[in-house]
Amino acid sequence: MKLINIGFGNMVNGDRLIAVVSPDSAPVKRIVQDARDKGAVIDATFGRRTHAVLVMDSDHIILSALSPETVAARMAAETGPDAKPDV
Repeated sequence: MKLINIGFGNMVNGDRLIAVVSPDSAPVKRIVQDARDKGAVIDATFGRRTHAVLVMDSDHIILSALSPETVAARMAAETGPDAKPDV
């Protein structure tokens, strides 16, 4: 299990992370609103603007104040450049 810091001391399981996307496009806004209606949104922004939307394999959507590039860099740092994917 790889825990990825998504800001403000919040961590997510990197093994269950499907995508990290920007919240600006209409399809992503629709995904977030649908998840909100189902009660499947976890807001980890601490009242700040949402810069990244994390899509998990459990159909949960996590909102982060960090940019998608920062989250991706932290995930890459956690896995390391020589890490092999789990099969």
